[in-house]
Amino acid sequence: MSKLTYAAAGVDIDAGNALVDRIKPAAKSTNRSGVMAGLGGFGGLFDLKAAGYTDPVLVAATDGVGTKLRIAIDTGHVAGVGVDLVAMCVNDLICQGAEPLFFLDYFATGKLNIDEAAQVVEGIAEGCRLSGCALIGGETAEMPGMYHDGDFDLAGFSVGAMERGTALPANVGVGNVLLGLKSSGVHSNGYSLVRRIVADAGLGWDAPFEGGTLGEALLAPTRLYVKQALSAIREGGVNALAHITGGGLTENLPRALPEGCGVTVNLDAITLPAILDWLIGQADLDEAEALKTFNCGVGMVLIVEEGAVDAVVAALEDHGEEVVHLGEVIAGEGVTYSGSLR
Repeated sequence: MSKLTYAAAGVDIDAGNALVDRIKPAAKSTNRSGVMAGLGGFGGLFDLKAAGYTDPVLVAATDGVGTKLRIAIDTGHVAGVGVDLVAMCVNDLICQGAEPLFFLDYFATGKLNIDEAAQVVEGIAEGCRLSGCALIGGETAEMPGMYHDGDFDLAGFSVGAMERGTALPANVGVGNVLLGLKSSGVHSNGYSLVRRIVADAGLGWDAPFEGGTLGEALLAPTRLYVKQALSAIREGGVNALAHITGGGLTENLPRALPEGCGVTVNLDAITLPAILDWLIGQADLDEAEALKTFNCGVGMVLIVEEGAVDAVVAALEDHGEEVVHLGEVIAGEGVTYSGSLR
């Protein structure tokens, strides 16, 4: 019997090392103040004082991409899910009033494909650059027998900071105004329903859609709202933010509200992205079901004091945002809708 090796059992350490070498430039491109060491150590180091904080509170978030990965794997277009992974974490951090500082990823697969994994990590680096967040480490796990051939999974972890006493939400009250920032499409939630809708329609990911393919439309990366939201927060008067992910407007807006407060939302102010309009129509979804499954065209909501609205809108527009005036905070609870989505 010949001697066994780890590679013969399905784990190629040399391939893992080759991946690290390939992604080092991408990780280095995300360097920011506070980063103390590059990839390769047992842990990533970050200096909060060098990042400009005097009395910081740390905020942590973790998330994945969900079954959107299935479409990425099936089509071979995997770079965008790296951006999704970052966005799902850092967009949550800013809802606490925190600036994302650094990011780590976990990539697990049955057999490592260096090119594919590098594309994913390069997408992660792109998401980090766009949000001012450093990619300081991660883990690549090759686990034969745990994943079908060609499959992989992703998880992301981000840490942010804020000065003590600046946490959000805070001071939300009746009369505050809801400002919405547009989504790029489905983002990273509801894909189990998405895949069911496409399957029931008898379509493939290469079906034509809006000048491209259905797969391309569904793989549009989640938007990053970090820099524009932080700019708005610095203007003052931003009392809360809500990242519109799983649960849609219906379930995420109440997370930013104190007891005794609800919100009104004017659906006529929202323009559905073409892909969401198609999905909702194709499935004949009830409006209530759509509003608690998809972002319905709004990826982030800021809750702002009435007197600060003009300054906050100007700050957001300076970052290229087209701000949607959605509604206001009222006495009560939950979300009350007026108008219609379609």
